[in-house]
Parts: sequence; C-alpha cells; structure tokens
Amino acid sequence: MFKFRPQDCKARYPAPLARFLGVLLWVCTLGAAPAIANAQSEARLRPIPFSELPGWPEDDLRGFSAALTTNCSAMRARTAAWGRLCRDADQINVADTVTLRQFIESQFLPHELSDAKGSRSGLITGYYEPLLKGSRTRVGPYQIPLYRTPKDLINVDLSVIYPEIKSLRLRGRLEGNRVVPYPTRAEIERKGLLAGDELLWVDDPVEAFFLQVQGSGRVQLPTGETVRVGYAEQNGYPYRSIGRYLIDKGELKPNDASMQSIKAWVAANPHRRDEVLHQNPSVVFFREITALPNAQGPLGSMGLPLTAGRSLAVDPRFVTPGSLIYLSTRVPKPGAPPKDPGLSFQRLMIAQDTGSAVLGAHRGDIFFGTGNEAGEVAGRMRADGRMFVLLPK
Repeated sequence: MFKFRPQDCKARYPAPLARFLGVLLWVCTLGAAPAIANAQSEARLRPIPFSELPGWPEDDLRGFSAALTTNCSAMRARTAAWGRLCRDADQINVADTVTLRQFIESQFLPHELSDAKGSRSGLITGYYEPLLKGSRTRVGPYQIPLYRTPKDLINVDLSVIYPEIKSLRLRGRLEGNRVVPYPTRAEIERKGLLAGDELLWVDDPVEAFFLQVQGSGRVQLPTGETVRVGYAEQNGYPYRSIGRYLIDKGELKPNDASMQSIKAWVAANPHRRDEVLHQNPSVVFFREITALPNAQGPLGSMGLPLTAGRSLAVDPRFVTPGSLIYLSTRVPKPGAPPKDPGLSFQRLMIAQDTGSAVLGAHRGDIFFGTGNEAGEVAGRMRADGRMFVLLPK
C-alpha cells in the first residue's frame, strides 16, 4: 500500500500543483498522511454462514433496531439494495428481536474481513460523548476556550483533479497569495491567535483536550442548560497520541496507557501539562448542535445520531459507511483493575462514524454512550478484535 514519504512529494505531483499548494508539501514533509491507494482493493471478504459468526446466537439485538432505523434514513436513497432492504424493514416489527434476527439472516450474507497480508484481526478502541462544565462567557473558573471554525481557515479540495489525494486533509490559510499551513495547537494557545473565535468556555484544559479527541460532547452551563457541540472543522494536522509520547518518555507503561492514566499523570504533573498536550498539533473546531434531541446520541460522520453499543467508527477506505459490521472483541469491565481480561463483546453494529486515528481494515472504535460511566469504559478500551461485514444478498 502506498504511503507518503517526504522524498516522494515533488516526484509524484507536478510543479504547478506544488507551487499553488504549499501546504501539500508541508503535509508530505510531516510524513503523517494516511495511505491513499485504493485501500478497498486491499481488503478481502470471504463469505461465510451465520453459524461461523462467533457468538451470533447470543447477541440479543437489543438496541440494534433503533440503529437500523436511523441507518435507513440515509442508506435507503444511496443504493438500490439498501432501498429494497429498508422498504422490507418498514413492513416488519423490527422491535421484535426474533423477527429482526430472521430478517437479517434472510437479507444479508456475512463476510470475514481480512487485509492484504491475510490478517483477520486488529485493534479495537472506544469513544464516548463527554459532559463538561462551561459558560458562554469567560467568567470565574471557565477560562479554557472551545473554538468555532476560524474565518481564515481554508479547506482546499483537489480530489476532482487529483483523485489519488482524496484522503489528504488539505487545510491552511492565506499569507499574501500563498496557502500556508494553519498554526498548530501550541502556536494557537501560546499566541492567543483565535481570540474572538471562542464558542464556549470550560473549566478544565485536559477535559477540553479529550473533548477534541472524541469530536463531540455536551457542556452544562451554570443556568442548568446543556449545550451540545459537534465537530465542525480541524486545523489540518494529523492527530498525534500524547499517550504514546508519555510511553516513549518512560512516564507510562505501554499496557497502562489509557485516558484515565493520562489524566492522572497530568494531574500529578501540572507543570508539564502544556508540554504534553502540545505534542498533538491537531485542533478541532466545534459548532453548536441545536436540532438533536437530548435522548439521542451525537452525530457521526454520516450525519446520523449514534447508538451506544451499536455504532462503530471505521476506516471508510476499507469499510463502506452504513455497512452492517459484526464485531467480536472484549471490553473493559466497569471498575475492574487494568489487567482484568474484561467481558466478551460479540454483537451486530453499524459503521456510522470515522476518526482520524481509526486507520486500517480491522481498526474499529466503539461508541459507548454519553457521560462519565461511558467514558470510564471507553477510555480503557483497547483490545484485539475481528470484524465481519454483512452485505445485502
């Protein structure tokens, strides 16, 4: 699979493009762009019967009907196969799990997913919708900004002309008549470059950082009102793991690196907080979400509300968004010590989201829900897992 190398940039792209898009060479220099070959050709699907899905009879399908109904609101217009499936689903009682199971087994065929090397498993992590405390104005403890999309951020889309770079995030700003890289997290915070672009103010810089990692969340105001925020844009830099930075520095052990351990380390070393947080140059900009009922989950990359325990973030280069995915892995047991083997997690899910760190054929990120309890599990979720794609017959 092709991946960017700094020495490839000038050779692969014509001089006029390189001169126009200085940010492209900058991204290449970072060497952090994802592979941009036709990755779906690297994924292999082997049809199997439902009897070969590990734990399929034990999945009670509770909660899946809501995810399927939500999925149909977008998928029925995308392909003829899904249009037919969703019309058929409208004719049955999907809330009845026996009927729903019969419908799935009659309408879909499971396929074991493997990559070009023949690997049939990969890393499964978790995410959630955080709940923070904040204010619409900078007052009292609320001193940490959440930013809206800056007016000077430019998003350049050249995929129509150069399809091979469609996976690249090309964002920057104008400097004279040149497009240059947008400032990093460290530059923005140290120089106060986005003053006036604050959407909300919160009381904890570490919680604000992890809100950006999750991509969406809720902020409770002093009035009792809860504001939902969602991903709007990003400054163009790839995500870099601060957990990996702490491991490389010998501050955390590889098996103990979790959101909880990172928060604990920063709390014990407040003088090094900025050093650590600034290792990730990526900044996420938010927008306020007003049309989403509180009972529903946040919006995923498909623009659909996510369903806890049934929505999965995947790499869209390998798995088509909206696909049914059967996942077999293990999840942390709430309150259990780090080395606890966890609980078996074998259930039918839907690929309804993506993530900048979710890269690879077997890479999956489970949405666990909203609030601290979901965050406690999601923050410790890191296990090997297998993914099976259910394709319409």
